[in-house]
Amino acid sequence: MCSLSFVLCWLMAAVAHAAEPQQVRIGAAHFPPYTQRPERGRDEGLLQRLADALNGAQQRYHFVLVPTSIPRRFADLQSGRTDLAIFENPAWGWDAVPHHAVDMGLEDAELFVARRAPQRTQAYFDSLAGKRLALFSGYHYAFAQFNADRHYLMQTFDASLTYSHESNLYMVERGRADIALVTRSYLSDFLDRHPASAQALLVSERIDQVYRHYAVLRPQAPISAQAFAALLAQPRASGELQRIFGPYRIAVKPVPGA
Repeated sequence: MCSLSFVLCWLMAAVAHAAEPQQVRIGAAHFPPYTQRPERGRDEGLLQRLADALNGAQQRYHFVLVPTSIPRRFADLQSGRTDLAIFENPAWGWDAVPHHAVDMGLEDAELFVARRAPQRTQAYFDSLAGKRLALFSGYHYAFAQFNADRHYLMQTFDASLTYSHESNLYMVERGRADIALVTRSYLSDFLDRHPASAQALLVSERIDQVYRHYAVLRPQAPISAQAFAALLAQPRASGELQRIFGPYRIAVKPVPGA
């Protein structure tokens, strides 16, 4: 009887353990509007909303955010501290990292922003020579051949590097920098929240880069690239991706072969 009870208890425990969702850890590096200070607790950015949508669509996996940083994110992926890096692009230096990639079908862009001034037109953005730039530290820019090294950017482009798009835009407004490079997604939200800045700033028609977002999975991740792609297809089909990303002018695009 005791032996039978032990077997039954073991089976019940095994079933309960099998029913628990598999935890998948997503690296969360501060970069609004995608992630906003994840180290302070629950993130209120778009990454958290995406994780919530993925968790709500199924019960096999549970996605959690693990704070990291832009320079450290791929080291964390390789060490196994995280399983996924999301909102990445091949031009940003992860091609040499062992990984599986999933096209998320999301597109954003990087724009030049200057202060409005008499006689200043779009021609102001034709050349960056002699202009002081305000950049997001650790980010890869097309105009700099995707070289994110701080010293290179500071010496070559007279760049100030911060961890805040908002600070960079204010530097431009106050004349402390001539041009800021800002994601279309952040700029759209910023100008909606600060109508006065919309009148003070000149946004370029020139685009530094249009980039497609990918999810980068470590080879030993608890979810496969195929399973993640299939899971991501659910909020895409339901329109949830459009509801999350559309208001920020992040384009939800078809995924080839999906």
